[in-house]
Amino acid sequence: MFGEINVYGLYMPTLLVLTFAAIVVARLLGRALARAGLYRHVWHPPLFDLCLFVIVLACLSFLFTREF
Repeated sequence: MFGEINVYGLYMPTLLVLTFAAIVVARLLGRALARAGLYRHVWHPPLFDLCLFVIVLACLSFLFTREF
């Protein structure tokens, strides 16, 4: 489905690499949204952060694992 990525002779699942990338992107988005004042309107910030991570991971997996 996703395949593997060769990192210096170590084969890593693509989903693992995308997960690390999604964590970084979701944290940056969370900080930007916090500075913009969005978290004042969020009922449960940790749940919002989890949903943001899942959405970013889904977008990254869609972008990088499409079959052309």
